[in-house]
Amino acid sequence: MRMIELLKRGNRSSGLSALGNVAIAIIKGIAALISGSGAMFATMIHSIADSLNQGMVFFGSALAEKKPTKRFPTGYGRVVNLFVLLAVIVVSIMAYETILNGWHIIQDPQPSSNLWLMIIVMIISIAIDGGVLLKVMKEVVHEARAEKDGNFIVESFKNIKYAQPPTRLVFYEDNVATLGGAVALIAIAVSHMTGNYVYDGIGTMIIGILLIGIAIKIGYDNTIGLIGVAAPKKIETSVAQIILNDPKVVDIQKMRILQEGGDYHVEAYLELEKGMTLADADDVKFRVAEQILDQSYIDDVFLGIIESDDKQTWTDITLEKDDK
Repeated sequence: MRMIELLKRGNRSSGLSALGNVAIAIIKGIAALISGSGAMFATMIHSIADSLNQGMVFFGSALAEKKPTKRFPTGYGRVVNLFVLLAVIVVSIMAYETILNGWHIIQDPQPSSNLWLMIIVMIISIAIDGGVLLKVMKEVVHEARAEKDGNFIVESFKNIKYAQPPTRLVFYEDNVATLGGAVALIAIAVSHMTGNYVYDGIGTMIIGILLIGIAIKIGYDNTIGLIGVAAPKKIETSVAQIILNDPKVVDIQKMRILQEGGDYHVEAYLELEKGMTLADADDVKFRVAEQILDQSYIDDVFLGIIESDDKQTWTDITLEKDDK
């Protein structure tokens, strides 16, 4: 039962995309078997890789929701980065096999059949991948707390670095899947129109190269996440605003925000007005901590309190404070 509850809290984007890619892979596999097209085979491999990756990432994102324990007091947030790195290994293997298959087709091109079947399958595939991609773009905007009045497609590209690791993986993979489907469709059409099936192999290799590019990008992002990376400037500024907007807080002497998965851990030392009693200072600390924890992306907060040293330490942002 506990596992079922965890799975319900898994990343929706990766779960939806995994199911979509299973259906696409089955359709493409049948079409590749009937037609003998290398490009169709390459996109089938791509869809299989995507479904495996996103399935693993969905499972990892669910495990990351487990509550902290004595042994793991900061929680399981980085587990999802590990699962994404496992997915990168799968992508890399599939990319190698795809490029190798494309090279064999270029060396010994073979004609494929059932042109209209392949075209229909690729159009269905692009439509499914594109539909999932649009949903993921909206999820990126939601997770990044970006401007919702603008074009969500543009905003998703601008704010993708603020999305959770599973959502970023699905975003990148579905972009490549949609683009790869278009490449395969063009390669199939050109091969049949010219009678030169070398183009089938070229399209296959392009898809493999796209897979390598996405593996490098996702692998880099998640290696940083496993090491432990500082929060983006946008998150730091948002937390600093909450702290400095309290009328009793004079300055922030030091602050560190660590990102783990899609959550953030805040550690900060606040300078308070001079002459406050310990009880009043504690009230300020608990009030500020509660306001920070109200943000859905903050997992835990540690605040230290000290008396003001009359020197302004936090100068990264300028905020308007209440005259109190």
